[in-house]
Amino acid sequence: MSSTATTAGEGLTRKGLATRDRIVRAAAELIFHHGATAVSMLDVRRAAGVSGSQLSHYFGDKESLLRAVIALQADEVVRAHQMPELDRLDSFPALDRWAALNIERLKHNDCEGGCSFGSLAGELVECGQSFRADLAGGFDRWEQLFRDGLSLMRDRGDLRQDADPERLTFALMAALQGGMLLAQTARDPAPLEAALSSALEHVRSYAA
Repeated sequence: MSSTATTAGEGLTRKGLATRDRIVRAAAELIFHHGATAVSMLDVRRAAGVSGSQLSHYFGDKESLLRAVIALQADEVVRAHQMPELDRLDSFPALDRWAALNIERLKHNDCEGGCSFGSLAGELVECGQSFRADLAGGFDRWEQLFRDGLSLMRDRGDLRQDADPERLTFALMAALQGGMLLAQTARDPAPLEAALSSALEHVRSYAA
């Protein structure tokens, strides 16, 4: 089996997929709390409860493991935005609930950790073209949920025709990422609350 196939999870047995997933999730948890540069392959091996040969079977080097963590975090963030209470992010109430859930999650974590995908992006985006491409792809999948929802709002007449879903999406995402970072640094949710409130007010300024 090629390293590419193994890293992508292709051609693995159910047990193999479960082991690979356990490794990736253990790495993601360690990286979230300690940062990618501080986490070694030995740390991951111990946290996942696998042998060195098992780890090298699924991931030949740290780069391939980090790319798997990026893919996992991208999947998780997209899945989190597809919960029933958020509908399709295609109404003002749904966007309000999205903001409230992010603020609630931050408070629950005592303003520690911030956005798991955003934090990972901040650490790895300048560490190589493959990382940057994977991160950009993850953000694009996430942003597409907002672009689709805002486009539906415009098509229904909830937003004026001059509303640009792309620009409004960037405003919402920038408010979330910037607000998260400031709140995490200050250990205070106020920056995130202010940033998301301002971004939502901007979206509402295009209400038909």
